[in-house]
Parts: sequence; C-alpha cells; structure tokens
Amino acid sequence: MKQYFIVFLSVFLISFSGQAQENVKHIVAKGETITQIAQKYNVTPLDIYTLNPDARNGVKEKTVLLIPSKNKIVKIPNKETKSTVVATRETKSHVVLPKETPYGLAKQYGITLADLENANPEIKEVGLKIGQTLVIPGSKNGKVEAPKEVTKKEERKAEREEKKAEKEAKKEDKAEVKTAETNLVYEVVPKDTKYSISKRYGISIEELEKTNPSIKTDSLKIGQKLVIKSSTAKADPVQKQETAKETPKQETPNGDYTTYLVKPKETLYSLSRQFGLSQNGLVALNPELETGVREGMTLKVPKTVAIASSSDKNFTDLTKSISKKDRKELVLLLPFNVSKITNDTTSNIQTRLKKDNFLNMTLDFYSGALVAIDSAKTLGLNIDVKIFDSQENKASSAISSAFVESNLSKADVVVGPFYQSHAEKTAQFLNQRNIPVISPLSKDNSMVYSNLYQTMPTSETLKGAMFDYLNQKNANLIAIVDPKKGSIKKYISSNHPNVKMADYTVESMKGLLAKDRMNYVIMETENTFMIKNIITALVSAKASYQVQLVILEPNDKLESDEISISNLAKLNLLYASVTRENETPEAAIFSKVYKKKNNIFPNQYATRGFDVTFDAMLRLSQEKSFEETIFDNATEQVENKFNYTKNPAGGYSNRGVYILYYDESLSVKEAK
Repeated sequence: MKQYFIVFLSVFLISFSGQAQENVKHIVAKGETITQIAQKYNVTPLDIYTLNPDARNGVKEKTVLLIPSKNKIVKIPNKETKSTVVATRETKSHVVLPKETPYGLAKQYGITLADLENANPEIKEVGLKIGQTLVIPGSKNGKVEAPKEVTKKEERKAEREEKKAEKEAKKEDKAEVKTAETNLVYEVVPKDTKYSISKRYGISIEELEKTNPSIKTDSLKIGQKLVIKSSTAKADPVQKQETAKETPKQETPNGDYTTYLVKPKETLYSLSRQFGLSQNGLVALNPELETGVREGMTLKVPKTVAIASSSDKNFTDLTKSISKKDRKELVLLLPFNVSKITNDTTSNIQTRLKKDNFLNMTLDFYSGALVAIDSAKTLGLNIDVKIFDSQENKASSAISSAFVESNLSKADVVVGPFYQSHAEKTAQFLNQRNIPVISPLSKDNSMVYSNLYQTMPTSETLKGAMFDYLNQKNANLIAIVDPKKGSIKKYISSNHPNVKMADYTVESMKGLLAKDRMNYVIMETENTFMIKNIITALVSAKASYQVQLVILEPNDKLESDEISISNLAKLNLLYASVTRENETPEAAIFSKVYKKKNNIFPNQYATRGFDVTFDAMLRLSQEKSFEETIFDNATEQVENKFNYTKNPAGGYSNRGVYILYYDESLSVKEAK
C-alpha cells in the first residue's frame, strides 16, 4: 500500500512552498549551479526547485533563490484525504548510463516512475541523456507514512500505470538494442587518431575508413561523428571504464569495492580523481561526504583505480596563478654526507671532489635548487625552505622514524632522498600524514606509496611516448631488431602489432617500405657494421621513399666516429628524451643567473635541481592543493616536463617526455 501512495504523494512535492520566514535568500554567483548551491546549504536540488520552479530552466548570475532551512520537515497537505503526511527531504543522485530507462531506474532504486519524473521533470520533456545527473527521491530509512484512506481503486489504477510504463520502457530498450545492432556513433575528441579509434573498437583503419569515407582524404575534426559498425566492433573499453566509474554496484559492496581511510589534506576533488569517480559518484557511495571530507573517515571505494590520461592536461604556467595566502614548508633531503668529510683536510676535500661523482652530482643539484629558491623569493612565494643532510649511500641513510618526526612532520612537500629505497622509506613514514615525497633522480620503483612522486620517466614511458607519436601519423612502421635485443622485439610484437618486423637483414627491411606514405624505420642494434649498412640503405632509399630513422633506446654507437652525423641528420633521427635544449629567453636567464653565482654554466644535474625544486614550489603556491595541481596541471620548466599520472598500485609517475629529431642543419629540434 505504501509504495503506491508514494506515487500519489510525489505530485504535491513540486507545488509546495514553505513559509517565507523559514527560508534563506541566496544570490547566484557567476558560474554557480543548482547542485553546488544545494551542497552549500546541505539541501537537495529538489528542495530548491520546489521553492523556485523557474530554476529548472537554469539560473543566471545575481538571480535570487529561496533556500529551505537545513533539515526542514515539510508538512504536505493531501488533497484527497485531507490528512497530513510527514516526509523528509533526503535524496540520492544518479548519473545516466547508456541504455538506462526511466522505468529501469525507478525499479533499481525501489521507487515509482512518477516519483522519478516529478523529481526530474525534464525526463517527460526530453527523456534521458547519457551523463545526465538525476535526483532520486526517497529517504535514508525509506519510511514515508501512508494514510489509510488510499482506496483499492487508486491502488489498481497505480498498478495499471506501472504496467503501462513497464511496457513502454521495454519498447524503448528493444529500440535501443536494435539501433546498437546496426551501428555505434563515436564523437571525435582532441588527440584522437584513426589508429587510436580503430584500436579502441577492435577494427582496422580500413574498416573505419570504409564506413566513414570522408576521413580517407580529410583529417579528423573534433566533434566529428563517426559510424562504427557493431558487427565488427568490440565494446569500447573506455565506455566500460566510465560505466565502472559512474555507477557503483551497490549490491556487491564487498566484491568490487574496498575501504579507504581519509588522510590529512585530502578533498572531495582529490579523492574523486584518485579513485576514478565523479564527485557525485563518490558521494553516492558515501553519503556522509555530503557534509564534507574529514580526516579519518572510512570510505567505500572501487578496488580498481581508473588511470587518468596524462594527455588530457594542458601545460600550464603556474607563475600566472600564484597564491600567497598560506605559509608552506618545503624540505630538501640531499646526500651531502658531511660526516664523512668533516675530518678531511683541504687537499683531501679537493681530491674527493675530483673522484666522488655522487658528491659532485649532489652539489650540482643543490646549486640548481638554490637558484630556484632565489627565483621563488623574487616572485614573493610564501614558502619556508629547510635543507637536511640525508647522509645516504646505497645501503643506508639518516632517515628514521625519529628523524622524520623531528624534521619532516610539518613539511608540505619533501624533495629527496636521491636513492629510491630511501625515498620510499621516507614516503612510508609520511604516508599517514599524506605529505608528498618527490623522488628527484631515480628511475627505479619497487614499493609504491600513495604520496610518492617519481619525477624521472622510465624507459617504458619513453618507448610508450614514442609509439604514441608514431601512431598518430598514420605511417608505415617497420622495425629491424638485433636478435640480441629479444626484450625489445617482444615489447614491440606484444604492444604494437601494427609494426612490420623485418628479418635482421637490410634486404628484408627495404622490402617492407611503402611508397604512398611516410616510413618510420625503428632500428635497435649496437652492431656498428649493421648500423652503417642500415643507414646507408635508408639514405639511398630517400630518393624514392619518405623515410625517417627511429631509435627506442639510447645508443652510444651512434656517437662514434664511424657513424656519419650528417647521414643521421639526413634521416632526421627521431628519439624520445627526458630533457630538451631550451633556447627560450627564460632558459637564457636561468643560465645567466647560474653562471653569475657559480662561474660555470649549469650541467644536467644543476638544471634538474632547479626544475624539480621550482616546480614543487610553484605547485605549493596555488589556491588548489598540491595533489590537485598534479591531477590538473602539466608543467614545463627549463629542460624538464612534469606531467604526472596516478599508478594503479599507488603513487604517481611523470610522463613528461620530449620527442626530438636531428634537423638537417645538425641541430636538435622538438617534433610536433
């Protein structure tokens, strides 16, 4: 009886307005939405729509809205029975997914179709739209008191309406399925290529072009609609991922989900990005978040974390958005190992500096960091900097729980130590405080912690960046790999089946060249004789083919006197690099300032010391949290990019890589 009365009751929820003196007036700010306003006053969008019916058509800046007082109990007069029903205004939200229908959602949440439509009037007008956020009416305890006066006749009428709605919904489902069996429609987004779209749907580029003839001759355009034939296409894995992110499986809380303890400084925004959910999706899983995020809260979150793409970030100049409001603390942990040299004479120190490469690297990094600190002072950044000797070698360091408690517990960011094992140990000690630890130089990582940031891109990242670049070009990809480099051959065949593998002969390689498009020839060998033969053959082939030479890993043999650098320039040798040569005015200023302080120009470690330290200080000096800048902003300093992606197991990796090539003028330039 109660469930049918809810249908009847929901009719009056929209038309009711409370006493004026019980409401609060709110003036809409620029860009503010009803959902944001509802969260601010701890009410639901339905509450606001009830008092402000015109708001359903959107709100403009400076509009005055009536907001019901918090946790207000509404008395709703029932026209039919003259009785009074007490209803609490507690709701949920739901993000619409493909193939969902109003009836199916009503059934999923144990409410009626009328409830859903009254809470979301746009459903009647335009139907459901994928990505639309719906208000799901109801209460936490699900109790709505029904009057005894509801008659059998009304109950039977409600039943008929429900069955009619169910039939209509089934017709809609069948129509959607029929359409899906005919084709899928995909909208092109930035950085899409024919290769990436065909790979996403498990079809060939030829099949994609056959269904969409216009893309054979024209390049893809953002927003362009492409038809994907479902008879050959597999399900879009990205779409599956979105489904997993936005619609938690409430019925299996212990199957697909786990618990997470909220750490200090975490926000709803950073948590939603960390677990691959929208903020509404995270709140739907954890209703207690409606009142704010608090340290120590236990949240229900997905076991698997969706990895955010690093390619969807814009490179940002953070000097343009500096906030000086809060005082921050940056700590540098550098391996000076002062205790080892305190008793040395001047001559012994000079000898040590000549022989101790690790100490020289430390001092270079430190000298670059000092320039970054001076630059921060010039900008007026509100940051205290502390520097400690980490006293580290490969086997040991000064890092201990006592050291961390005394020196690092109030830090906002820690840069160092240098050795990966000690950086991980530091991250472990600071993990509960959620203090970011930046590993400045190491490419290794074994133990992963959510607060550990790897600044050095790995060799796998470099190879991945190169193939991302090559696959955008719709070119002919050929690889000639030395049998001794079995791991490279396996990597290519496992991850990039579109690459044609040549036998380890020049003739085989030449036989795979295509005349109608660019040929990228990936050469992986350290055999000088073979390198010379491949280069000679490709230089000769340039008369008839478009050819460019590519390497995936650094190759010292290319720098030997036996290899002609002019031939490498003719073939525009293409490679991935962590750093680049920067000829901008800003880079020139850094070099000039550094030379004035140190009487020499900066080397790679000095420049990295500047880049890592300055980038950390700029991220600390924003309105956002440090972690939020990691999610939102890729940055570029003098020689290094910082474009972080969250790892599935925890922590963050830098995917900031340059694709460089030899220009025919023998200079090195960045490929676009």
